[in-house]
Amino acid sequence: PDLDLYPEKERSAIDAANEWIYPKINNGVYRCGFATSQSAYEKAIEDLTESFDRMDSILQKQRYITGNNLTEADIRLFVTLLRFDEVYIVYFKTNTRSVVQTSSVLNYCREIYQLPGVAETCNMDHIKQHYFTSHAKLNHYSIVPRGMDFKKHLAEPHDRN
Repeated sequence: PDLDLYPEKERSAIDAANEWIYPKINNGVYRCGFATSQSAYEKAIEDLTESFDRMDSILQKQRYITGNNLTEADIRLFVTLLRFDEVYIVYFKTNTRSVVQTSSVLNYCREIYQLPGVAETCNMDHIKQHYFTSHAKLNHYSIVPRGMDFKKHLAEPHDRN
């Protein structure tokens, strides 16, 4: 199919979104999880929380992060949000916000997840197994928490029609 996630006319908006999405959300979860001091964690969680709220505010007003079209910025954001509640809240201590408890963000994720071909690429068992068993310093016994079955929430109808 003809799918252009980085259309020329939207590149400046996509690039501007990615300038805060990557350092504050995509990498922000890692900054929280791998912080080696309380002050580093506090800075990271503050940046992440502010950016989560910014994303929430944007998605309350428009369909996608840069406007009315799905773009690379949305895919970049979705892959982190997919892991957020099941992995990052528990493992990386990012518990100031939750996708499931943020209606605009949950419905945004639902819509992307329900696009043709997307759900099949989201293997939560693999994601959790990887994260919870890859870092012995963070999870010495490699216990994989059961979680809330986030994919069940993603499969529910979204309210973005």
